[in-house]
Amino acid sequence: MPQTETPGTEVIPRIRLRWWTELPLILLIYACYTAGRLVARGDVSGAVDHGLALLRIEQVLHLNAEQPLNRLFTREPWLGVPADFWYASLHYVVTPAVLVWLFRTRAELYRAARTWLMTSTFIGLIGFILLPTCPPRLLSGEHGFVDTMAHYSSYGWWGAEASAPRGMGGMTNQYAAMPSLHVGWALWCGLMLWRYGGTRLTKVLGVAYPLLTALVVMGTANHYLLDAVAGVATMGVGLLLAPWVTRGSDLLRARIASRDTAVPAFPPAAGSPIVSGGCQTSAGERIPRQRESQLASAAGPDASAADAD
Repeated sequence: MPQTETPGTEVIPRIRLRWWTELPLILLIYACYTAGRLVARGDVSGAVDHGLALLRIEQVLHLNAEQPLNRLFTREPWLGVPADFWYASLHYVVTPAVLVWLFRTRAELYRAARTWLMTSTFIGLIGFILLPTCPPRLLSGEHGFVDTMAHYSSYGWWGAEASAPRGMGGMTNQYAAMPSLHVGWALWCGLMLWRYGGTRLTKVLGVAYPLLTALVVMGTANHYLLDAVAGVATMGVGLLLAPWVTRGSDLLRARIASRDTAVPAFPPAAGSPIVSGGCQTSAGERIPRQRESQLASAAGPDASAADAD
C-alpha cells in the first residue's frame, strides 16, 4: 500500500548555494530596493509633514543630535567632505563585500545572514512607501540645516539634488528617509564583522562602522536621529522574521521538487503474468499464435486448413 506524507512533514533537501544563483538574487533585491524608493516620491507635502513631526518628537524628548553635527560638518570641510563620500558610496561597497566574504569563508552561515539582510530591506521598503519623510537637508532654512552634499558638491560626483551622480538626481527618491537603511545595513555589516571576523581589527571595524555611519547620516542632514533608531529597529524585526522566511522558502522548494520528480504509478493488470503490449498471446504461449503453428504442424502436409483449425 503506497505511503503518503503528512502535510507539513516534507523532507526538506539540503540546499547547496552557488554564486551564479546568488548573484541574480542579490541584484533582484537591489532592483526592488531601488524601485521601492521611487514609488512614493510624489507626496512632497506629506513627506515634509512627517519630517517636521519627527523634529517635534525629538524636541519633546530633548534629542538634538542632528543640528550640532550638521553645523560641525558644514564648518569643517575636512569632516564634511569625507562624510559625504562615506554617505554616497560605502553602503554600496561594504555591504556587498561582507556578503562575498561570508559566502567564501562562512558558507554555513551565509544563507541565514543573507536572508536577514533581505528581509530587513523589504521591511524598510514598506516604511518608505507608507511613511515618506523629508530629510533635514530638504526642510526650509528656518530649521537650521545645511545640505552638505550640495555644499560640497564640487568635491564629488554627486550634484546638488541628491547623492546620485550629477544629472541623475531626478531618478532617486529623496524622501525615503524613514527608516535609515544606511544605518541598518551598517549595523548588519558590523555584527557580521564582530561575530565572525576572528581578529581584533575586524571587531574594531564591526563597532566603528555602524557608529560612524549613524554620525555621518545625521551630520550630512540626510537623516534624523529617529530615522537611525528606526533603522536599528528594522534590522531587529528582520532578524526575528528571517527564520520564518527561510522555513517558508525551504518548504516551497521541497514541494516544487516533489511535484517535478513525482512519477504516476499504475496498478499491474490482472490475469496473465506475461504482458505483451499489442500482441495477442494466450496463457502458456511465449510468442503470439504459438499454438496455431503447433496444430498446423501436427496435422501433416496433407491436412486442409479446416482440419488444422
